[in-house]
Amino acid sequence: MIIIGEKINGAIQAVAAAISARDDEFIRQRATDQDAAGADFIDCAPSTATDLEYDAMNWLVDNIQAVTDKPLCLDSPNVKLLARLLEEGRTNRPGMINSVNEEGDKCEVIFPMIAGTDWNVIGLTCDQNGIPTDTAKKIEIAKSMIDKADRYGVALGNLHIDPCVMSLPTMPTAMVDLADCIRQIHEYAPEVKVTAALSNISFDMPVRKYVNMGCMAYAVQAGIDSAIIDPCNADIIGIMYASDVLCGRDKGGRKYNRAYRAGKIGKKK
Repeated sequence: MIIIGEKINGAIQAVAAAISARDDEFIRQRATDQDAAGADFIDCAPSTATDLEYDAMNWLVDNIQAVTDKPLCLDSPNVKLLARLLEEGRTNRPGMINSVNEEGDKCEVIFPMIAGTDWNVIGLTCDQNGIPTDTAKKIEIAKSMIDKADRYGVALGNLHIDPCVMSLPTMPTAMVDLADCIRQIHEYAPEVKVTAALSNISFDMPVRKYVNMGCMAYAVQAGIDSAIIDPCNADIIGIMYASDVLCGRDKGGRKYNRAYRAGKIGKKK
């Protein structure tokens, strides 16, 4: 499972305050913690006003890269900002772009820029009409993005399709729909990865961690490849490793045992 650390996002109140105050130490500590916990990518999401986003993004990038070599996930709904960051080469190494979708020309802008490179990209299954509630429509959008990526020369193994997990109170079939999307995307293009912000499923529910953990287990069983999660959360990480073993993705439990010995799950005796 590819882990995209979610803890540096301006949508989190403490992070928003740190961005506003330009609190270097706060951001650097969050980056260090996620690196140590095993994040493969570190999300970098200012989630601020458009006129402030470029400066905030560059400040975040500089502080994260000051303490870790992990690739960054440049996270913004503003395709012009993402394109500018790519053109300027703001990161020390190729990372991930979050995100494109079928609204406007986002795919047409980003795909040619990352074609033939090691950059990964997340494609959201939404368009000018927003996030569809119908699984068939999500798959239609996913197929369109996959076809465009292939046409522009983006390595399909670097494309992560995000089916846009809905909350259970809003969509009671959210977990069934996610599992269905994962399987159908893999059937259409086995090389393409499927990702998700799994904690969205528990929004507005009590004791959210149990719902999130159940979602992780079902998503692994369905074949999810990556997830935007908190790598420092031992509960969700433990479920991830255990589910890999139970589903036969971690044969012999080698990754599970390594995670235990490294102190990422459980407690070392």
